[in-house]
Parts: sequence; C-alpha cells; structure tokens
Amino acid sequence: MEFIFSYGTLQDTQVQEYIFGRILNGKPDTALGFKKIENAVYDRYPLVINTNDPEHKVKGMAYEVNDTDLIKADIYETNAYKREKFLLESGDEAWIYIKNSN
Repeated sequence: MEFIFSYGTLQDTQVQEYIFGRILNGKPDTALGFKKIENAVYDRYPLVINTNDPEHKVKGMAYEVNDTDLIKADIYETNAYKREKFLLESGDEAWIYIKNSN
C-alpha cells in the first residue's frame, strides 16, 4: 500500500470524487522538515518546501492510494509540482507534492 500526503486541495472530498472516483481512506499525519507557503502556485494553491529542519512541520492527511491513483494525482497536480517520497511523523512513508524546479 502507498500513501499520498495532502496539505491542500486533495483533502477536499469533492476533489477526491472528481480525481479518483471515490473518497480516499486517510488519517491525519505531519510532514517533518517542511514549510508550507500559501498561494504559491498560480497565486492560488499551497506549496511545501523541504527545509530539512525538524522544527518545521506541515499538518495534513495521509491517504491510501494505488498506482493508478498516483497517476491520476500526478495529472491533477500538473507539472508545477513533482512527487517525492518522504517519511512522515507517524513513521509511514508517503508521496508528497513539492515544488518542481525543472
């Protein structure tokens, strides 16, 4: 099982229905070493930056996903973001969408 960590619009159940065709099963979790910037993408959507500082934390949700879900999420997030795997406070690894600097 894979997890995707959401700190923004993927937490909205209407967005989940639209992208995945269902409501995702998730649990609250925290991304350590990240700082959240509001309205950073297209002057509307949040972005997290990996600071590697354990004092920086971003609260969100870790959702159970499969490979097909990840492809759908990649399309939704556009090339403004890239997906990388990080360790969450719970000890679970999750994919997190961060700034795509390409």
